This record gives sequence, C-alpha cells and structure tokens, in this order.
Amino acid sequence: MSKSIYSKEYKQIIERLKKARIESGLKQEDVAIKLNKPQSYISKIENGERRVDAAELKELAKIYKKEASHFIE
Repeated sequence: MSKSIYSKEYKQIIERLKKARIESGLKQEDVAIKLNKPQSYISKIENGERRVDAAELKELAKIYKKEASHFIE
C-alpha cells in the first residue's frame, strides 16, 4: 500500500492549494508570513514533502479566501 501523501487524491489537494495561492497573487513567502512559518514550510507542502492537517488546511483556506472543502472535493 502506498503512503497517502503520494496518492492521486493528495496530489490533487496540493495542486489546488498551489493554484489558490497563485490565484490569490501571493508568494510562498507571503503565506508563510501570515502563518508565522518559514517559506520552506509552504514549499514543502506544495512539493508533497510535508502533510497538511485539517487545522492547517482551514488556515490556508482563510488566507486564500476559499472554503476548506474546495481543496478536498
């Protein structure tokens, strides 16, 4: 069984997160500042090196002005 971080569904979530960031006109650094995290934190999420938990997804959704469900549809 493959790890869920590499699943097709998780890759789609990552792609939606990255697309929402770009559509919001934000750089990884901008999002990291809003979350009080280093830029590498966002980079690792978008590259699939770090998993996003529900609380983080909710915070990212607020920043991108989207519903959390948008990312997991």
